[in-house]
Amino acid sequence: MSICHNEGPWMELRALDGAEYLEQSDVGPALVTEHRQKHSFFFGDAEMVEINLPDIYIVYGDIALKKHRLRFRTTDAPDYVELHFSISGSGRLENFISGRSYRFSSQEHNIIYEPAFDGTGQFNESGGYKFLELHFRKEYFIRALSGNGEVLDRFCEHVAAGRFATLSEHNMTITHEIRQCVSDIISCNFKGGLKALFLHAKCLELLTLQARASQALGRERPQSVLKSRYDIDSIHHAKDLLLANTDQPMSLQELARQVGINEFKLKNGFKELFQTTVFGYLSDVKLQNAKQQLLEGVPIKSVAEALGYSSVQHFGNAFRKKFGVSPGKVRYGQV
Repeated sequence: MSICHNEGPWMELRALDGAEYLEQSDVGPALVTEHRQKHSFFFGDAEMVEINLPDIYIVYGDIALKKHRLRFRTTDAPDYVELHFSISGSGRLENFISGRSYRFSSQEHNIIYEPAFDGTGQFNESGGYKFLELHFRKEYFIRALSGNGEVLDRFCEHVAAGRFATLSEHNMTITHEIRQCVSDIISCNFKGGLKALFLHAKCLELLTLQARASQALGRERPQSVLKSRYDIDSIHHAKDLLLANTDQPMSLQELARQVGINEFKLKNGFKELFQTTVFGYLSDVKLQNAKQQLLEGVPIKSVAEALGYSSVQHFGNAFRKKFGVSPGKVRYGQV
């Protein structure tokens, strides 16, 4: 993406001269990489987080704008479908290539496919802009969503044909469920394979919530993703694999590949059958195991690290939420 103000010059956003790297991590082989940076651009100051998962690129941040009218154009951008969430701030984008314009306001969301962009952005002068974007690789997005209803199929047809499209003609309001899911992604404190699994599951959860919101607007009744006995058996197989690999959990992609369905069907079918998410089920199992280990005298820190929590405090919060008591009280027989 290149950007300029009025007459230019153009600036390539990937050329981040002067960027301050707050944190850079590589969590597990080919699972997830994360970059936390501060930038001082000519148009404003920004704190940005970029996270790469297989098939999904996550970026979120907070921009304090100095210039409120900017020119953008894509340069060799990968072919992605964007799930866009405006947390605060508002503005308008106009794409000269497609002839389409998009308005966005605080607490709104939509799914957008733009194979190329060359146009302008006009941002509200009363404040900054805070956002979350999930970019799904085009082929992965189509594979995940095709066959899940008329609204989604129509959008996937546009994407497959390389046509500009939005899932909903008008932006949709961010609900409490979506707000919580956005918060879960931004505040994720897991590490290793558990972090990759958690983030991937949350990205699919947001995709599901947006799909349901668009279906509701179109008065289309949500359909079950489980179309056959094979689908149901695959979900049960996935549960068995989770139980057999709690110490080294598989990614959603690997789990879906092992049972022969796509990730979207795995995530939504799992919740349909077991009333919890893949990650939620795994987390409950691991916390139950953690409780047993504490009762057997294993140190709290060792249990927290084995579960993949980034700190004892985060483990303690999850444990209290699950059991209503602290790990310490269980460990020292005070319950």
